[in-house]
Amino acid sequence: MIIDSLENMSIYDNIPQNVINFVKTLTPETEIGCYEIDKNSYANIDVYETKNLKDCKFEAHKNYIDIQMLLSGIEELDYTPVKDLIVSEKYDEKRDIMFFENPDRISDSVILEAGKFALIYPHEAHRPQVAFNANLKTVKKVVVKIHI
Repeated sequence: MIIDSLENMSIYDNIPQNVINFVKTLTPETEIGCYEIDKNSYANIDVYETKNLKDCKFEAHKNYIDIQMLLSGIEELDYTPVKDLIVSEKYDEKRDIMFFENPDRISDSVILEAGKFALIYPHEAHRPQVAFNANLKTVKKVVVKIHI
C-alpha cells in the first residue's frame, strides 16, 4: 500500500493519466455516485459515517487496484497482507471482493484525510471506514477502481 499526497499522484506509473485528471477535478461538492472514467476504471463517491473498529472488516480484491481518497473528513485505514489473514467471506467474483476475520495484529495503520490517497494492490488487505481516535465522523470518499 502506498500513501501519498494528491500532488504526487503522477509519479506512479500504474495510475493512468486520465484517472489522475479525473481525481484532480473532485471537490467536497462533487455529487455522490458511480463515474465511469474509461473502459478499465471507474470511481464510486459516497458519504458515510465512520465506524468503531469492531464494526469494520478487512477486505481485498483480485482484479482491481483501489485508490481511496477522502474529499472531506478523516478516517483510519488499516493494512495487512492477505496471506496473514483468515477468510471470513469467500471471494465474490461479481463484486471482486472478499472479507477476512479481524486479526490480533495488523501491519500498519494510516490516517486518510483530504489531499492524501491510498494506492492499494490486490495482495493487500485493507480495513477502511475506521473512526479516527474512536470519534465517529461523516466522511465523503472516492474509491477509484483500476482493472489489472
